[in-house]
Amino acid sequence: MTDRIEKSVELNAPVERVWTALTDHNEFGTWFRVKLDGPFVPGEVSRGHITYPGYEHVRWEATVKRMDEPHYFSFTWHPYAVDPDVDYSGETPTLVEFRLAPTGSGTRLTVTESGFGALPPHRRSDALRMNDGGWAEQMKNIEEHVAA
Repeated sequence: MTDRIEKSVELNAPVERVWTALTDHNEFGTWFRVKLDGPFVPGEVSRGHITYPGYEHVRWEATVKRMDEPHYFSFTWHPYAVDPDVDYSGETPTLVEFRLAPTGSGTRLTVTESGFGALPPHRRSDALRMNDGGWAEQMKNIEEHVAA
């Protein structure tokens, strides 16, 4: 079992455009399918709710760690925390990191989520599997978003 997920995508958009898609809370919400209550601020908790069909009951909560414009953005959260009857606050959150690098035709975006090994054993494999599939879908979503 691995402790991390890593996905990369080559985007046909400049680094600055991808940075805005990642760090403007409204743009992030559009492609990620979440309605956020306010802007991302390092050191603060970002809250909102998922708008993806079937997951509208899920609250979004992530602590913004770093925003190093225009190359690095990170936050921590509780992965696959979808059961409204479970309190996930006692679990160690995973770290989600977005890295942007210019390429000849646009931007390489790499997303890494790490720390699954610290999750309770009964949640670890489901969280890893569901978030692996989720990040694959999100890479397609941001690719379509910045190309529009």
